[in-house]
Formats: sequence, C-alpha cells, structure tokens
Amino acid sequence: MPFYHRLGRIPQKRHTVFKSEDGAFYYEHLMGNKGFTGPASLMYHLRRPTRHRAVNLRQPVVWEADPDVRLRPRHLRLHRLPTGGSPVLDRRPLLFNRDVAVSFAQPDRVDDFFYKNAQGDELVFLAEGKGSLESTLGSLSLRAGDYVVIPRGIIHRFVLDGPARLLIIESAGAVETPRRYRNEFGQLLEHSPFCERDLRAPERLETVDEAGEFLVLTKQYNALHELVMAHHPFDVVGWDGYYFPWAFNIGDFEPIVGRLHQPPPVHQTFQGEGFVVCSFVPRLYDFHPQAVPAPYNHSNAMSDEVLYYAKSEFMSRKGIEYGSLTLHPDGMPHGPHPGTMEKSIGAKSTDELAVMLDTFRPLRVAKPALAVEDADYLLSWLE
Repeated sequence: MPFYHRLGRIPQKRHTVFKSEDGAFYYEHLMGNKGFTGPASLMYHLRRPTRHRAVNLRQPVVWEADPDVRLRPRHLRLHRLPTGGSPVLDRRPLLFNRDVAVSFAQPDRVDDFFYKNAQGDELVFLAEGKGSLESTLGSLSLRAGDYVVIPRGIIHRFVLDGPARLLIIESAGAVETPRRYRNEFGQLLEHSPFCERDLRAPERLETVDEAGEFLVLTKQYNALHELVMAHHPFDVVGWDGYYFPWAFNIGDFEPIVGRLHQPPPVHQTFQGEGFVVCSFVPRLYDFHPQAVPAPYNHSNAMSDEVLYYAKSEFMSRKGIEYGSLTLHPDGMPHGPHPGTMEKSIGAKSTDELAVMLDTFRPLRVAKPALAVEDADYLLSWLE
C-alpha cells in the first residue's frame, strides 16, 4: 500500500500466460481493497487459491461493554493481564466503537494455524519481542517498537522468538500514512516526520509447494471461521503491487519540536476512518525561554484520547507504569497531573515513549479490561 514493491518471479505483462519450467500454469490472484480501484497486488500461485476442503464456524466474536456508563477517565494496567498463549486467540479486548477495536496480547507461542482478518485492517504495535511476520507475500522481520500494518484479507502468521507484547488496533477502514504528509503522487513530503526509507516491506519470498490440509482462521461477520485449504497458503512464486504488510519502527519517528508547545497532531503517524494514531518519542523540549513544555489542559470535544505507555516515564502523568493504558473521554477536560507542569519548566528533554489513539466516536471499555483497572484514577488530579 505505501509504495510499489515486488518479490519473486512475475511475467513481463499482467494477465498473460505464465508457466513453470515444466509447463505447469501459475495462477493469477489479484488482492486489493475497494473493488478494482484501491491499492492492489497481483500474485502468482502454484495452485488455485480457491481450493478449500471445508469451512466451519469456530466461534462468534462478541465484545461486551462495561455496563457502568459513568463518564470518567480510565486507567488500565495491561501488563497485569494474563500472559502466554496465541497471538490471535488470546487477545484481550480493551476498547471499541464502530470504527476501531483495541486489544492486547502477551503471547509465548507460535500458532499452528494461519490467520486472516477479512473484516478489518490491523495495526499491531510490538511493544516487546522480535521475530517475523510470515505471509503469502513474504516474510517481514520484526523488532521491538515496530508498528506492523496488515491490510485485510492477507493470510499471515506471527513467528516470534519468545514472549512478546502486542497492542492490536483493528480498523474498519484502511490504515494509511497521514494525507497531509503526502503529495498528490503519494510520496511523503520533506516536512514529514518519517519517509519511505523508514518503511519496511516483505524482504523474503519462500514458496511452499505442499498439498494437504491447512487451517486458515478467518475473521468475518464478527466471527472466527475455520477455512481448510487443500494446499499450503504460501505457494506464491512472485507478486507486485501496493497491497502488502509493512512495518515502521517507532524509533524512526523524528519528532517535530518548536519554541513553544507543539500540539498532538505533530506526532501523528497513521490515520484511519474515524481515528488517528500518534507516536510520542524521546525529544528536545520547547526552547522559548518562558516555555511550558507540559501540555496545557484541554477538552476532547468530539474526540476520545487513548495513550499506551511503552515506558514508565511520561512527562505529564503520575501513577502510570510501563504497560499502562489511559482513556480520556469526550466530555471531560484533562491535562497534566499536579506538579508536572511546574516540573517541566526549564527541562531540556523527555525520554517518554507512548502510542496515542484518538477516535472521533466514543469508545466503550470491554469487560475483560476491568480486571486491571485502576479505580482511583479519577482522583489522581486532586492536590
């Protein structure tokens, strides 16, 4: 999606005869969004991608909201959730609305099945861990701090080297780089806080020629379905296009600073339908002699603000820990904790690291998140 990429062997012209050395046909497969008008990639398979032995309903995906609808800020200590399990099946629901769903996983094993989200794009932040993302379009190396964008419909599997922590943002629409940082041709502009050199596409395409039964767990219609393919899904010999998984490391985000406090939009990294994602990274503070680096109090009119703290340090908050997640809803002003504004004056830099999600429709807190909620968060602004 972010730019043109190709791997493996492809014919000179699209939709022309393409055979192996022994005369067997390769089968074309176009994958893209918005019918035939959105970003797409054209793949060439050893076997027809339509070969399925069975389809079974595994389980509905039902997220229940906290029945307590009192308006208040929320603080969830995510790293206290149960650890282990699958990167797919052991995701803990956190927050959701009609545009976006946020979950958290702390897996310690590699799934023995493949996964495909057919109802949403996924933006996965790898807070801890390393390994790779395997997909029909190749293998993508991963390291801690990576954002991984997985467009809908792509069969994939996380192969992590050990325990990991994943913050998963599932989007009803496409996940993209901010439009204001791109020119009319889609190229990232000079004032963008990152560029195409920072974006990583799949680098290795390993074609697997194997018949049998291969489970592709597929999310669609708010349910998980078991699609049993008659051959290994990674049988692609080549592809090209704009539709593929890609990664961007939060450490490659170059913060925009100024003489006075810069508002959150300068930290924007991604956009989706009904939300934006921002990255707060180590940076120099404002350099006006009378600058107040801490953010000013503000009201989230028409927006909910979520912060995931990838370090225990955050210049305007007290009482948070590495792995905290806070929600500040539309309808209540919020700002720095008492004492943090004063402490920021004269400071030269911050070492904070956090992922921010701003949604333009109200978020609900999912019931499983209540087990790690800090019930006294509302009171933490009292002197």
